[in-house]
Amino acid sequence: MTAPHDFVELKKRLGAIHDLRMANELLSWDQVVMMPAGGASSRAEQMATLETIAHERFTSAEIGQLLDRLAAYEQSLPHESDEACLIRQTRVDYDKARKVPTELSAEMTRVSSLSRNAWAEARAKSDFSMFEPHLVQMLDLKKRYVDLFQPTGDPYDVVLDDYERAMPTAEVAAIFAELKKAIVPLIAAIAERKDRAGDACLHGHFPKDAQRAFCLSIVKRFGFSDEQWRLDPTTHPFATNTGLGDIRITTRYYEDFLSPSLFGTMHECGHGLYEHGVSPSLERTPVCQGASLGLHESQSRLWENIVGRSRPFWRCFYPQLQAAFPDQFREVDLETFYRAVNTVQPGFIRVEADELTYGLHVILRFELERDMLAGRVQVKDLPRVWNERMREYLGVDVPNDAKGVLQDVHWSLGLFGYFPTYALGTIISAQIWERALAAMPDLPAQFERGEFSALREWLRTNLHCHGRKFTPKETLEKVTGSKTIDVGPFVAYVRGKFGDIYGV
Repeated sequence: MTAPHDFVELKKRLGAIHDLRMANELLSWDQVVMMPAGGASSRAEQMATLETIAHERFTSAEIGQLLDRLAAYEQSLPHESDEACLIRQTRVDYDKARKVPTELSAEMTRVSSLSRNAWAEARAKSDFSMFEPHLVQMLDLKKRYVDLFQPTGDPYDVVLDDYERAMPTAEVAAIFAELKKAIVPLIAAIAERKDRAGDACLHGHFPKDAQRAFCLSIVKRFGFSDEQWRLDPTTHPFATNTGLGDIRITTRYYEDFLSPSLFGTMHECGHGLYEHGVSPSLERTPVCQGASLGLHESQSRLWENIVGRSRPFWRCFYPQLQAAFPDQFREVDLETFYRAVNTVQPGFIRVEADELTYGLHVILRFELERDMLAGRVQVKDLPRVWNERMREYLGVDVPNDAKGVLQDVHWSLGLFGYFPTYALGTIISAQIWERALAAMPDLPAQFERGEFSALREWLRTNLHCHGRKFTPKETLEKVTGSKTIDVGPFVAYVRGKFGDIYGV
């Protein structure tokens, strides 16, 4: 069937709006990777201007009229066709965006740009008071945003829906309760056998240039290419893109600790592979991105942990690591190194946490976000409450704000509702791995040979290519066979892995 004029016009308008949003993504990337600090105020205005134009164009009456006129065309198409999915998903986005005044959307963009710079300075000086007024302002804006939508009983439902569409907060809380029930006793059992593994060999002297070269050697095997990707250093690692052929990932290097760059780079590459694998037919549309942040995070956690911390992986790469850092690893055998990168050790930093304690970091942030939005925790009290819960959940005493409440960039950007997706993605990664391994039982043997294309292409075919055509639950079903986020495969995975390492 030939697409009607109205559909052609809708795609044209959506393409221009997409271009504006991608230009803002580029400005955002530049702000944290390249821009001098003095550019913060002007950059905030530039980004607010682009957001104003994009929001006005997207929420225009003309877009609504096109969607109305295309209802019959949508119904005539197969449910899974690109055209039907585009119309359907655009209508959902349009109905939500229409509730948000352009002025508020632009103000949130402007304030987040300024807030991010204030956060970076406060983190560098480990001084929450420098960031506090910015967070107060951002939280107030987010509360105004929540108030625009129909009450659900929990204000967090509104912000969670921005990242994990149609998933109620109560469902996430139930999943997290099940997760805690399984992992807390396992962490306790491992604590009694902590001498079975340790990460001492990961601390030492690791020149940044050598770290970068080694990290690149890994992600190039995963699918990174110099023609379509970039790898840059930044304060808080992230991945973004401005098109299917422009994938930008970042990492951070510590010359005295190898893990952050090593696993941070693999993590962000997983995000990049998802965006790079979206079908070209979806380019310059609202469905040209991951289906949800939970599914997105499943990809980064799969490549970072299930692949990147496995024995078969290091049977391939450990000799190369020894060659890159001979003074540090010449006398360290493979098994000792494998245990080092899988050491379970409660710590301060979420992005450097092991696979088991990581979930508790996320649950803490999820609970604090709910409390802040509901008014149960005030911003001025956040460092104290943070430190108390870190002691309760992980048994660690936070030494300063930089290693505590200031470690993550998200709140400076107003990304309330984002944090739960990290733990949801970790759980989903095990569900996906279970299906991939059933389809390709020789994957571990391939990893040992340094071959990752079969896994990458399986993920592209079963998950990545769909982009955001379907709801998160529909997309999850396509790749795992189930619409339900199931804690079981993750629990089985960690019990098997850490039971082997620690004998529990």
